[in-house]
Amino acid sequence: MARNANRQPAVTADANETPPRIGAQGQRQQGHGHRLTAAFEALERFPALAESRDRVLHLVTNGNDKSTTELVAAIERDVALVITVVRYANKATGGRRKITTVRDAVEVLTPGGVEAIVTRTKTFDFFERTAQWDSTPDRFRLHAIATQQAADRIAREINWDGDIDSLLVTALLHDIGKLVLTYAYDGYPQQVHGSARTPQERLMRERRELGVDHALVGGVLARRWGLPNSLAAAIERHHGDEEGGEAAIIRLADMLSHYAEGGDVSPDELLKASRNVRLTVRQLRSILYELPLSGGGERRRPTSPSPLSPRESDVLRQLAEGHVYEAIAKNLHLSTSTVRTHLHNIYGKLGVKDRAQAVLNAAENGWL
Repeated sequence: MARNANRQPAVTADANETPPRIGAQGQRQQGHGHRLTAAFEALERFPALAESRDRVLHLVTNGNDKSTTELVAAIERDVALVITVVRYANKATGGRRKITTVRDAVEVLTPGGVEAIVTRTKTFDFFERTAQWDSTPDRFRLHAIATQQAADRIAREINWDGDIDSLLVTALLHDIGKLVLTYAYDGYPQQVHGSARTPQERLMRERRELGVDHALVGGVLARRWGLPNSLAAAIERHHGDEEGGEAAIIRLADMLSHYAEGGDVSPDELLKASRNVRLTVRQLRSILYELPLSGGGERRRPTSPSPLSPRESDVLRQLAEGHVYEAIAKNLHLSTSTVRTHLHNIYGKLGVKDRAQAVLNAAENGWL
């Protein structure tokens, strides 16, 4: 993403500053920086979906030893809840530990702390809308989840070795700058974007009309909230042409989710974004064919570190795919006796008696 120091949001700007060209709204009398500041403050009260809050509270109240994964998944279904628990967890560590995942946030806060925080969260109901946000929270949530699913799919396809939980939180929060601009300007997004159709075209219109874009504003907001710089930087750079790592995966995932939602995406930009994450054209075609991605196909992420060694995990995955000992040995270039030894160790570590129990246990804990 181009970085022009003169285009960054000056949140302490003077009220006489020239406003963006967004039409003759009453907001034209306000300064650019004052609008952004007011929007930042309003987002302190950005509501969670009432159903999301209720599901999280139900899991906390009726949870069991295996409910951590379900609790994390429930929180990740709502952007406002993700923001809240990650922010509070970072405050709780006092900067001694950077929290970038919901799983780590739950560990720091404990389920009881999550309950106390979520209970106080403002909520939005699709059937009882407020004039302030209208249907924005739910529309934003749906795109965020679609982008998260696409990011997870890309990471699996390229065997990404980064922190998957951190990536998925970044995917959920990648467009928080749009919430700021929606609150700050009556003409956003329709009037600002105008005839722009693709994500990149809309970004350029934001820069031209407002002097900032939603990615840059999102990074400012994340830092204002005290979120780790790595997360804020990925949000800020997720439209950058030459970015790598999390930002590059999020950029491609955002394009894929727009495409799945019926939006226009430039084929050239899509190919360029795929090359930045080392995704082949064949792999990209496969993902496009599968769109829209379904949450039902998501892998369960581990509730705790796997007790299995990398080789034992390889053997168990082969077992889960239905291979017999001889086939596993051939596929992994091992002897049959070595495969049997690995399975004996797997059963002991997982506390199970047979292959079916081993596969079920590992799948439930997200180790497959």
